[in-house]
Amino acid sequence: MMALARRLARSSVTHVLFAFAAMGGWAVLANINHPPQRALLAGVVQGGLSACLTFFLKTVIERLSKQFDGHAGLWAPPLIACLASTTVLISIHALSGTPEILKTIAVPLAVSTSYAAIYNYFLYQKRTEA
Repeated sequence: MMALARRLARSSVTHVLFAFAAMGGWAVLANINHPPQRALLAGVVQGGLSACLTFFLKTVIERLSKQFDGHAGLWAPPLIACLASTTVLISIHALSGTPEILKTIAVPLAVSTSYAAIYNYFLYQKRTEA
Protein backbone atom coordinates (compact mmCIF):
# COMPACT_ATOMS: atom_id res chain seq x y z
CA MET A 1 0.00 0.00 0.00
CA MET A 2 2.80 2.45 0.88
CA ALA A 3 4.67 1.58 -2.31
CA LEU A 4 1.58 2.50 -4.34
CA ALA A 5 1.22 5.78 -2.45
CA ARG A 6 4.88 6.64 -3.08
CA ARG A 7 4.57 5.79 -6.76
CA LEU A 8 1.48 7.99 -7.08
CA ALA A 9 3.20 10.86 -5.25
CA ARG A 10 6.13 10.74 -7.70
CA SER A 11 3.93 10.40 -10.77
CA SER A 12 3.74 13.40 -13.10
CA VAL A 13 0.25 12.26 -14.09
CA THR A 14 -0.86 12.46 -10.46
CA HIS A 15 0.52 16.00 -10.12
CA VAL A 16 -1.10 17.12 -13.37
CA LEU A 17 -4.49 15.62 -12.45
CA PHE A 18 -4.32 17.13 -8.98
CA ALA A 19 -3.50 20.56 -10.43
CA PHE A 20 -6.43 20.27 -12.84
CA ALA A 21 -8.90 19.32 -10.11
CA ALA A 22 -7.66 21.69 -7.39
CA MET A 23 -7.15 24.83 -9.46
CA GLY A 24 -10.12 24.13 -11.73
CA GLY A 25 -12.25 23.78 -8.62
CA TRP A 26 -10.87 27.04 -7.28
CA ALA A 27 -11.77 28.80 -10.55
CA VAL A 28 -15.36 27.55 -10.33
CA LEU A 29 -15.60 28.94 -6.78
CA ALA A 30 -14.01 32.25 -7.81
CA ASN A 31 -16.71 32.65 -10.48
CA ILE A 32 -19.64 31.17 -8.55
CA ASN A 33 -21.63 34.44 -8.62
CA HIS A 34 -21.88 34.27 -12.41
CA PRO A 35 -23.97 31.95 -14.60
CA PRO A 36 -23.06 28.28 -14.01
CA GLN A 37 -21.79 27.72 -17.56
CA ARG A 38 -19.35 30.65 -17.22
CA ALA A 39 -18.11 29.39 -13.85
CA LEU A 40 -17.67 25.86 -15.21
CA LEU A 41 -15.86 27.13 -18.30
CA ALA A 42 -13.52 29.13 -16.08
CA GLY A 43 -12.90 25.94 -14.10
CA VAL A 44 -12.12 23.86 -17.16
CA VAL A 45 -9.87 26.58 -18.60
CA GLN A 46 -7.99 27.08 -15.32
CA GLY A 47 -7.77 23.34 -14.72
CA GLY A 48 -6.23 22.84 -18.15
CA LEU A 49 -3.84 25.75 -17.71
CA SER A 50 -2.77 24.55 -14.27
CA ALA A 51 -2.21 21.04 -15.57
CA CYS A 52 0.00 22.39 -18.36
CA LEU A 53 1.87 24.78 -16.07
CA THR A 54 2.49 21.98 -13.57
CA PHE A 55 3.85 19.78 -16.32
CA PHE A 56 6.19 22.42 -17.78
CA LEU A 57 7.20 24.56 -14.79
CA LYS A 58 9.83 22.17 -13.42
CA THR A 59 11.58 21.92 -16.79
CA VAL A 60 11.43 25.68 -17.37
CA ILE A 61 12.96 26.44 -13.96
CA GLU A 62 15.71 23.88 -14.54
CA ARG A 63 16.62 25.46 -17.89
CA LEU A 64 16.37 29.06 -16.68
CA SER A 65 18.47 28.35 -13.60
CA LYS A 66 21.39 27.42 -15.87
CA GLN A 67 21.15 30.72 -17.75
CA PHE A 68 21.97 33.07 -14.86
CA ASP A 69 25.14 33.46 -12.81
CA GLY A 70 25.53 34.93 -9.35
CA HIS A 71 22.59 36.32 -7.42
CA ALA A 72 20.53 36.68 -10.61
CA GLY A 73 20.34 32.89 -10.61
CA LEU A 74 18.36 33.12 -7.39
CA TRP A 75 15.67 35.62 -8.40
CA ALA A 76 15.52 35.73 -12.21
CA PRO A 77 14.18 32.23 -13.01
CA PRO A 78 11.14 32.41 -10.68
CA LEU A 79 10.46 36.01 -11.74
CA ILE A 80 10.51 35.07 -15.43
CA ALA A 81 8.32 32.02 -14.75
CA CYS A 82 5.86 34.18 -12.77
CA LEU A 83 5.65 36.84 -15.48
CA ALA A 84 5.20 34.24 -18.21
CA SER A 85 2.54 32.40 -16.20
CA THR A 86 0.71 35.66 -15.47
CA THR A 87 0.71 36.60 -19.15
CA VAL A 88 -0.60 33.20 -20.23
CA LEU A 89 -3.26 33.03 -17.49
CA ILE A 90 -4.63 36.53 -18.08
CA SER A 91 -4.58 36.20 -21.87
CA ILE A 92 -6.35 32.86 -22.06
CA HIS A 93 -8.91 33.74 -19.39
CA ALA A 94 -9.65 37.01 -21.20
CA LEU A 95 -10.08 35.15 -24.50
CA SER A 96 -12.36 32.56 -22.90
CA GLY A 97 -14.53 35.20 -21.20
CA THR A 98 -13.77 34.36 -17.57
CA PRO A 99 -15.72 36.91 -15.49
CA GLU A 100 -13.42 37.13 -12.44
CA ILE A 101 -9.95 36.87 -13.96
CA LEU A 102 -7.93 38.22 -11.02
CA LYS A 103 -9.77 36.10 -8.45
CA THR A 104 -9.46 33.09 -10.73
CA ILE A 105 -5.70 33.32 -11.21
CA ALA A 106 -4.71 34.51 -7.72
CA VAL A 107 -4.38 31.10 -6.08
CA PRO A 108 -2.92 29.19 -9.05
CA LEU A 109 -0.38 31.97 -9.66
CA ALA A 110 0.61 32.09 -5.98
CA VAL A 111 1.06 28.32 -5.89
CA SER A 112 3.05 28.11 -9.14
CA THR A 113 5.26 31.08 -8.24
CA SER A 114 5.94 29.65 -4.78
CA TYR A 115 6.85 26.31 -6.30
CA ALA A 116 9.13 28.01 -8.86
CA ALA A 117 10.89 30.05 -6.17
CA ILE A 118 11.39 27.11 -3.81
CA TYR A 119 12.52 24.69 -6.52
CA ASN A 120 14.87 27.30 -7.98
CA TYR A 121 16.30 27.98 -4.52
CA PHE A 122 17.21 24.31 -4.16
CA LEU A 123 18.80 24.28 -7.62
CA TYR A 124 20.70 27.47 -6.77
CA GLN A 125 21.96 26.02 -3.50
CA LYS A 126 23.07 22.85 -5.25
CA ARG A 127 24.97 24.87 -7.90
CA THR A 128 26.68 27.16 -5.38
CA GLU A 129 27.79 24.23 -3.22
CA ALA A 130 29.45 22.50 -6.16
